[in-house]
Amino acid sequence: MTARRAGPRRVLAIVGAGLGIVLLLLVVGILVWSGTGVRAAEPEPLAAVAADPAVEVTDEGRALVLSPARGAGRDVGLVFIPGGKVEAEAYVARLAGVVADQGLTVVITRPWLNLAFLDPRGLDSFTPLAPDVEAWIVGGHSLGGVRACMLADDAEALVLFASYCAADLSQSGLPVLSVAGSEDGLSTPADIAEAAHLLPRAAEFVEVPGANHASFGDYGRQAGDGRASITDEEMSATITHLLAGLVAQLR
Repeated sequence: MTARRAGPRRVLAIVGAGLGIVLLLLVVGILVWSGTGVRAAEPEPLAAVAADPAVEVTDEGRALVLSPARGAGRDVGLVFIPGGKVEAEAYVARLAGVVADQGLTVVITRPWLNLAFLDPRGLDSFTPLAPDVEAWIVGGHSLGGVRACMLADDAEALVLFASYCAADLSQSGLPVLSVAGSEDGLSTPADIAEAAHLLPRAAEFVEVPGANHASFGDYGRQAGDGRASITDEEMSATITHLLAGLVAQLR
């Protein structure tokens, strides 16, 4: 007695079921991986900003909004995208200085699954959170900067912290500020220099002595990173100064 051969429909059903299982396992794996090892914000810097009368921090769910309490200078804003698996709160203290000093409004996004490259939302998902802003900068740290490059066509300027573009923006004419850390072991100054041709020739490149990858936020050390010799206070002051120059170009 010979065995019956599976018909074409049965074969397709088996293959389809197998692919469905593989896809399901892949999705589950991404969900589990993205939810583990999330780098939490350190509480002390957050508390210091919360106590600063010059800065208002509002949790809008999909993003944190940092606004100047005085209400002046709200014409320029920054949509900032965190690095991979780093909490949005980890960047509040680094960006609060330019909010207080320059009146910049900052929207720090919460990427889907804590990973910017899995988040399809554009700038228009976040800019309505600050309706008074007339000119928008887009920026990000590490993988968040890579995503920011992808959204740069909808912004008036781009800022990169320990990051570089995969997209070619060399002919965009955008004002660009790219900040690197001399001790960064993850996005090294050499990596950033190698991708510099993808940015406009007028892009400003700054290497901060003593800064490592984690110096751009308050979330602790990262594996593979160099050792920072700059203090958090010095790093915050440096970022405030550098962003002030970029903001001035848009006013």
